[in-house]
Amino acid sequence: MKRIVWMGIGVAIGVIAFRKVSQAQSTLGPEGLNRAAGRLADGVYDFADAVRAGMRERETDLRTALGVESAELVRR
Repeated sequence: MKRIVWMGIGVAIGVIAFRKVSQAQSTLGPEGLNRAAGRLADGVYDFADAVRAGMRERETDLRTALGVESAELVRR
C-alpha cells in the first residue's frame, strides 16, 4: 500500500513538473517572445490612448472653468 501511495505522489509530481517545463518552453520560445512583445505594444498603445483622452477631458474642464474658447473649438 505504501508503494502505491508513493508511486501516486511521484506520478503527480512528474505531471506537474512536465506541465511547468512545457509552459516555460512555450513562454521562452520565439512564439512566446512575439506574444509578449505584442502584449507590451498593446499595453503601451492603450496607455497612450488613455492619457490622450484624459488630456482632452482636462483641457475641456479647464477651458470651461476659465471661460476660454479657442478659435479652433468655435469653428468645429
